[in-house]
Amino acid sequence: MRIVEELPHPVRTVENVFIPLRDGARLAARLWMPEDAEQEPVPAVLEYIPYRKRDSTRGRDAMNHPYIAGHGYASIRVDMRGSGDSDGVLVDEYRPQEHEDAEDVIAWLAEQPWCDGSVGMMGISWGGFNSLQVAARRPPALKAIISASATEDLYVDNMHYMGGCLLGDNLSEATVMFAFNSLPPDPEIVGEQWRDMWLERLRGSGLWLETWLEHQRRDDYWKPASVCEDYSSIQVPVMAVGGWADGYTNAIFRLLEHLEVPRRGLIGPWGHKYPHTGVPGPAIGFLQEVVRWWDHWLKGRDTGLGEEPMLRAWMQDSVPPETSYEDRPGRWVGEPSWPAPGIEPRTYVLRRHGMEQGSATDEPGHEVQLKSPLSVGMFAGKWASYAATPDLPFDQREEDGGALIYETDPFAEPTEILGLPECSFLVSSDKPVAMLAVRLSDVAPSGEATRITYGLLNLTHRDGSAEPQPLEPGRKYRVRIPLNGIAQRVPAGHRLRLSVSTSYWPLAWPSPEAATVTLATGSSTLTLPIRAARPGDAELRPFGEPESAPELEVTHLEPGEHRWTVSRDLATNVSTMEIVNDQGAFRIDETGTVIRRATSEWYSFRWNDVNSVRGETRTVRRFERPGWRTEVVTRTVLTSTPEEFLISAQLDAYELDPARGDPRVYSENWQRSIPRDLV
Repeated sequence: MRIVEELPHPVRTVENVFIPLRDGARLAARLWMPEDAEQEPVPAVLEYIPYRKRDSTRGRDAMNHPYIAGHGYASIRVDMRGSGDSDGVLVDEYRPQEHEDAEDVIAWLAEQPWCDGSVGMMGISWGGFNSLQVAARRPPALKAIISASATEDLYVDNMHYMGGCLLGDNLSEATVMFAFNSLPPDPEIVGEQWRDMWLERLRGSGLWLETWLEHQRRDDYWKPASVCEDYSSIQVPVMAVGGWADGYTNAIFRLLEHLEVPRRGLIGPWGHKYPHTGVPGPAIGFLQEVVRWWDHWLKGRDTGLGEEPMLRAWMQDSVPPETSYEDRPGRWVGEPSWPAPGIEPRTYVLRRHGMEQGSATDEPGHEVQLKSPLSVGMFAGKWASYAATPDLPFDQREEDGGALIYETDPFAEPTEILGLPECSFLVSSDKPVAMLAVRLSDVAPSGEATRITYGLLNLTHRDGSAEPQPLEPGRKYRVRIPLNGIAQRVPAGHRLRLSVSTSYWPLAWPSPEAATVTLATGSSTLTLPIRAARPGDAELRPFGEPESAPELEVTHLEPGEHRWTVSRDLATNVSTMEIVNDQGAFRIDETGTVIRRATSEWYSFRWNDVNSVRGETRTVRRFERPGWRTEVVTRTVLTSTPEEFLISAQLDAYELDPARGDPRVYSENWQRSIPRDLV
């Protein structure tokens, strides 16, 4: 990372300003702008998220927002209602109140004397989601957006459900928000009312895991904030950004295909990170690309965007399987549009002892039964890599003993795949609810198998997730299983392996009963999008090296720990995956705030008992300065029976003041049961 000390414009920082909303509430914002912005107004760029501008995102904000401001913009980081130092209570994600507040913020920004009336919106993850969602509401001052690591379909490509299967990350994300929603505002910003605001949040935010589990199909809960319901609602230019190690990349292909506005897609090798800090690398000069985008759409400058490909993607080379990579070798490729000309489908037919290029037959071939052990999935990694622990999939030979596997012959020449592979299977089940997990791996001559993509399908969702239907045991069904998008070069001499299992725990929650699925070869296929190498790829404009404003100065006080461990107790036949993300303790030097934060997760099962699966999470968050010390501890346990999901959750909040008798200021326990809805 190249630190840029001298920016084109000297920057003035405003630590906090309160933005008034139509109902009288206020949102807290931090501002960076050119020092002469009130004399020479500039466009504004908004990032609007619930992750605490004063402390939790202060490090990232320090790198990004002064850089953008130093290139001639007012860059604004706003705490959403109920988060950070803003008023109110946050009760769920992507609700109408959030979007209405954003419209008020954008209107306020456009009216400020330092703003020329034009506003852009950008963000990653939550901020990428609501950039799309707010754009669909068409606030007049909003002229363009950048959406990173996000989706336009809250049910299909979020961390709740995938192919109708409940994701383990549903519990993880609920845990993240359980912790964030329980934290106090900063007394130095909000004053003496901080404790009353804190107690209001503790009492009012609720248990989001319960809400998400109450909507197991694609119902009206998910649709209002899913802009895929009406792509034409977005009428401003869109830059969509993601990484192959992230969980949201498929949405970029859909946005490029269905939006009718100027749009660009950028997909690198990264996980859930902005590309200038992207891991796995190589990271790129993303902030330079951000400035080019805003210069073009907010200032009307010709920055050459019109001559560049609609999609730029990192074509990954073959690598041995590892749970983390510093860099992924490869090269940038470009496509003028999506779907892209020159990408041709290639179909492989599953045979009894492998798969071969050809066309499917109408008659089923060899039939084989599959009932996978629950251990398949323990080396799958995370649904979305956060680059905090070694969370990428390991050698797939660890998983393939519990799966059906179909391999190609060794490739005679290098082959490149770009796009969205798909499987079409003829299957039957002996239970009314069953799932399939499909993995595609690059198998080296040594036998090492590196997963390059995968897909999940709850077979009751075979005709869509709005109205799932139980399976009729013994009846044959044609099912389509989309795999996640990829750009992958398979070398000559390597094979492709398709692995099919009926479980993928803990990435996905198991079906209520252990089902045996019968798959028919001959009429079951894998289709790959094959891209011919093009000389023009070498002529693409290179990205600059990563740049940022100076990093936040912190003092580390206690070491952290990152650990990802899989173990099995042979006496009890209980296997456990333990994930520790302990960031230790550190002091933000400019505010004097000491932060302690740690999250631990455990996912376990007993042999092949699908009703023994258990997810547990615990968090600790502490904030302190002389005279102010608070701590919040949460614990959540999710289990299931064939009929219900069971939640047990605890929240304890402490004000660690020696003058207080009992430091605990709030405690609440939840016991909830939610009926399973064909999941």
